[in-house]
Amino acid sequence: MRAMILAAGRGERLRPLTDTLPKPLVEVGGKPLIEYHLENLSRAGFREVVINQGHLGERLAATLGDGSRWGIRIHWSVEPPDALETGGGIFQALPQLGSSPFLVVNGDIRTDYPFARLRAVKCDWAHLVMIPNPEHNPAGDFALTGARVRENGEPRLTFSGIGVYHPRIFEGCQAGRFSVVPLLRFAMENHLVTGEIFRGYWNDIGTAERLQAARRKADAPG
Repeated sequence: MRAMILAAGRGERLRPLTDTLPKPLVEVGGKPLIEYHLENLSRAGFREVVINQGHLGERLAATLGDGSRWGIRIHWSVEPPDALETGGGIFQALPQLGSSPFLVVNGDIRTDYPFARLRAVKCDWAHLVMIPNPEHNPAGDFALTGARVRENGEPRLTFSGIGVYHPRIFEGCQAGRFSVVPLLRFAMENHLVTGEIFRGYWNDIGTAERLQAARRKADAPG
């Protein structure tokens, strides 16, 4: 199984920090966010990782190199400066991700989710890792009913930004800027999205306030 880290976003809510630094290189605990993912993916047995790059992407590539220091091979998917959003970014990278299901993780989260668990997932079109709703998203995103993710229902949970996708979910798509969410909703309507709930450590570094909270947690003793 190959993996993709979504790392092309502008990071508008973290400006001015991200005016000169790609969001995935923002540090928590003295280490760029994206390096935590690379370490965890390597420990989980992933050896081929695609990273998309948009805003200040050349700095991202210069910092991470070919991935050899983590025992993996990084493939770069270069996007325009304003990026292609989640769907367009993944679609462009499909030739590098192969014909089998692949893991996708948002580059701006911190988590101790065990990525190795997803290597055995047999998904129809997608398999999403869901989490209990954080304070910044109290209404949740989707419902998890048994092992199926649905747009409506209970309990409402938040999509973690970690998922497995089968290339077939992108059939009929065209190159360009688009979100993956409408594709997921269509797949949910047809009962083609499975899911699981994760209750371990997860933090979305989406705002300056959440970045500071993550830094305080990383610096706390013990």
